[in-house]
Amino acid sequence: MHTFQQLAIAFEKRIQTQSLFPTHLGSLYEPCNYFLGIGGKRVRPVSCLMANELFGDITEDAWHAAMGVELFHNFTLVHDDIMDKAPLRRGKQTLHERNGMTAGILCGDVISIYAYRHLAQVKFALPQILQLYNTTAIEVCEGQQLDMDFEKRTDVSLEEYLQMITLKTSVLLACSLKMGAVLGGATEGNAQTMYEFGKNMGIAFQLKDDYLDAFGNPEKTGKQVGGDILANKKTYLAIHARQQANTPQLNTLEALENRNDMDKVTPTLALYQATQSDIACQNAIQHYSEKAFECLEEIIVPASRKEPLRELANYLLAREY
Repeated sequence: MHTFQQLAIAFEKRIQTQSLFPTHLGSLYEPCNYFLGIGGKRVRPVSCLMANELFGDITEDAWHAAMGVELFHNFTLVHDDIMDKAPLRRGKQTLHERNGMTAGILCGDVISIYAYRHLAQVKFALPQILQLYNTTAIEVCEGQQLDMDFEKRTDVSLEEYLQMITLKTSVLLACSLKMGAVLGGATEGNAQTMYEFGKNMGIAFQLKDDYLDAFGNPEKTGKQVGGDILANKKTYLAIHARQQANTPQLNTLEALENRNDMDKVTPTLALYQATQSDIACQNAIQHYSEKAFECLEEIIVPASRKEPLRELANYLLAREY
């Protein structure tokens, strides 16, 4: 069994040694290589490999599926950055900031097509893999649209928000894990439980992102402090604060939302703490983390084989970036 770190290094080596994109037409493919080279935790592709190894040796099919998932994830990030007007991604210029809006749109498109090229190389259970991938891709787009819709509303509930992040964020992690399990020959029950493990871990992962965007160290996160606040994102923190605020606090929150300057971040964070929204967010992270671990326990394989996935979940939920 391999650790997350070992598989992340092996996956990164594949990215660096395989020619993922052609060398011609640099105006299209150089920005793609740039964005993929920014890096990241590679959680989704490595999760696919780890789930595959849970049931046997890692197969070449799993490597193809993992690469497809990572390319799709990067496609969504390129387009999300455009929609969010984000200047930075992992501490570096976003693709559209570096190369222009047209490049951002077109490079995102071609990255998504290359994801399909890798998935098409899977030999075992390809129809099932493609059905799962297509369903997930549609759900991710639905989640992104909900996220954009919520920016125009003031009445978003926590339940609606949790449904949105399930679609936008957690189903792709769940898909990655289930793909790996299916390609490893898992039973239908084990594969579905692996999906639920990923879904709950993904929700906790996004809630942790919400928390770190507000209260994390920007030197570690590589993101603007309070980027979600500046964009008036309906995060768990923002929604909970609205629900718990008294009248003066609510009036202040609404006034801050109508501002577009950096000076709105500090007083908004103070209101999050005054309404104990920071504590509520941490409690929600704990809740979904526990649900994820319960699912992992239910998977019918020797407990020792689950240890790398347990370590991964602990790492993701204790991270500071």
